[in-house]
Amino acid sequence: MSTLRELVEEHTSLGPVDIDHLHRLAGDWQMISDLSFADLLLWVPVEGDPSAGLSFLCVAQVRPTTAPTAYQDDQVGRISSGAEVAHLGVAREQGRIWREGDPVWYGDTPARHEAIPVRLRGEDGEAGPVIAVVGRDTNLSTARTPSQLELNYLTTADDLAQMIADGTFPSVRHPGETTSAPRVGDGLIRLDGSGKVTYASPNAQSAIRRLGFSAHLVGEDLAALFNRLAEDPLEGSEASNRILGALRGDAPPRKEIEARTATVLSRALPLMPAGVPIGALVLVRDITEVKRRDRALITKDATIREIHHRVKNNLQTVAALLRLQARRVNHPEARAALEESVRRVASIALVHETLAMSADEAVEFDGIVDRVANAAAEVASPESPVRTRREGTFGVLPAEIATPLVMVLNELLLNAVEHGFDSLEGKVADGAEVVVHVNRAKRELHVVVADNGRGLPEDFDPTTNKRLGLQIIRTLTTGELRGTIELRNRAEGGTEALLFVPLAKRDR
Repeated sequence: MSTLRELVEEHTSLGPVDIDHLHRLAGDWQMISDLSFADLLLWVPVEGDPSAGLSFLCVAQVRPTTAPTAYQDDQVGRISSGAEVAHLGVAREQGRIWREGDPVWYGDTPARHEAIPVRLRGEDGEAGPVIAVVGRDTNLSTARTPSQLELNYLTTADDLAQMIADGTFPSVRHPGETTSAPRVGDGLIRLDGSGKVTYASPNAQSAIRRLGFSAHLVGEDLAALFNRLAEDPLEGSEASNRILGALRGDAPPRKEIEARTATVLSRALPLMPAGVPIGALVLVRDITEVKRRDRALITKDATIREIHHRVKNNLQTVAALLRLQARRVNHPEARAALEESVRRVASIALVHETLAMSADEAVEFDGIVDRVANAAAEVASPESPVRTRREGTFGVLPAEIATPLVMVLNELLLNAVEHGFDSLEGKVADGAEVVVHVNRAKRELHVVVADNGRGLPEDFDPTTNKRLGLQIIRTLTTGELRGTIELRNRAEGGTEALLFVPLAKRDR
């Protein structure tokens, strides 16, 4: 399915500014659809068969959450012409909202047509030409006498529709804001030009009651009420100013109003059909439980980071104790075993150190690999240094993959440095190198650890080899990582380990 931008660019000559305006409209029109109890379809004129007249292409559609849809099938991408879109042509040519006409039928569904011209105001404040038309199509199969809520919804929808035709809706979106909340069904308050409440939906009344106001909202000065109810006087003043800004014709950003017992998110929109400010629309949503969960998550994240920090400190203490013990051991093999344990513990500590600074259970893995590779290179003697480097990027990995993977890479790098170059008779110091090459796809990770050393012995069998390092590699790769590992000689000389790790979500 093509996107709005792709359809408009392919079939029309509208510029980037016009397309951005259509995107803003499609991002904010769910509110109008819910208030109208109607489907909204965004149509743009296209060149079609001259004998059929002007054609229109549907580039976006939204269905109401407050009423049945008029269309069971998706209309995006459909091109219509002739009598079917005559009302769209009138709205475009005359630059006015078209409401006349008899109901039409879509299969067994009767519907009422309306057409709203879409304009964009220029920098001079004047409305530009019509760039598109919004079709507002209402399913009439459940028509009945509207309630007070429905009448207020429809009146507000008509005001916003006129603002679309005037080019004053939607306003420019504030950075970082989405259009997902609050919605019409969360709670709607309508204000007159003086800021007094003329209507409040039952959900809006309940949300404000949670803030501590038990009386009926109608007749109240909402800006002054928000100022009184907010626990923090500065926050209350800010919430009040945003209501007053909407009454002046501005479109302020959303604002959370916190009281001792609840938190309510509010969004104020100006109502100024034909350019005349007549009041404001305020949407409210009780987000008390959402805020409580957010605070709990923040506390949990901080606790987890502190745990990782303490684990890192404990692992470093263990490594230091092992290092002290190695210095006191006279037996070379025992000392080498303790030093290997120090390096293994240190590699795990690196992951926990990174997790302690991360906001979630994921780490930027490239830095960890580089530090492990540098530590492995230090194992080589000064007289015969081995260079290590990385090609490609691991990116961000979850902790459940990062911890076993760093252990596997640590063992592979140490094996390459310690055993890949130990009998090259002077060639070690000249171009000895271990390369970690990584290729990350969407759901899998391919890693190759290659060296240009002496290669594997002819009788080498990784399945029967009893070395602890190889046992760690096999166990972690097939168990924790659920991947595969292959060790083999390179055609150009040296050894390579081919590691495959799936990155799909893991079920415990």
